[in-house]
Formats: sequence, structure tokens, C-alpha cells
Amino acid sequence: MSADLALLKPKVRALAQELMSLCQQFGCPILIIQTFRTIEEQDALYAKGRTAPGKIVTRAKGGSSLHNYGVAFDFAPIVEGRPNWKRLDLFDRVGVIGEGLGLEWGGRWVTFKDRPHFQFRMGYRLKDFQEGKVDESKWA
Repeated sequence: MSADLALLKPKVRALAQELMSLCQQFGCPILIIQTFRTIEEQDALYAKGRTAPGKIVTRAKGGSSLHNYGVAFDFAPIVEGRPNWKRLDLFDRVGVIGEGLGLEWGGRWVTFKDRPHFQFRMGYRLKDFQEGKVDESKWA
């Protein structure tokens, strides 16, 4: 189970790869588990805990997640060769490493902590992505 890094914008892909490398060096390997999501995939995630079985995992409907624009990814720490969702200390450690690279970490969010989530907006707002007001040449 691993996500396709090629679906991320080049600058975000490079940051994700650097994060994986640094985490490996610091003895905290990670797996990127999610990158780009289609609007339909995002809507299906949004339905969880609402109109579909499961726990709520996102507050973002399709088009309202930076995953829909290739500038966000989710990770899981690897413990004994498998993703581990319970070791919050490892999520926090990776979060600090990612922030050191300039990534925004969802673990710092106050209203809806999203420890597995990183995004890189380069100063753009969600609305800029939604309205196509993003200079694509800056992402190369």
C-alpha cells in the first residue's frame, strides 16, 4: 500500500521524497499512503460517518481538499515493517521534520487535528486553487 508520488505537483513530490529520506535517516521511516484524490474520492471520504458507515475522517467535500489539487499528502509511520496508526509520538516526530522542510502539518490544526496530513500551498489559499488562480509554473 503506497501512494503514487507522481500525482503530486513536482515541488510537493520533491518535499515528500525529502521527508521520507530524512525520516529514514532519523530512524523513523514513513510510508506515503495518499496523494492526489479525485473529487469523487474526496466525496466518498467525506461521506464516511455521515451517509456511509465509518468514522468521520475529513471535513472537506470534493473540491475543498488540497489533495484534489496535488499539493497534499498523507503518511503513516512504519513500525516493524507495517504502518502504525497508534504511535502518536511518531506522527509528532515526523510532523516536526516536515515543518522543518516548510510543509504545513495537520497535526498543528486546532479544530480538527490531522496528524497524517501535510500540505504545501506556497502562500495560495484554497479558493485560489478552486478558482484556477494558481501559477502552475511555480510548482515545477
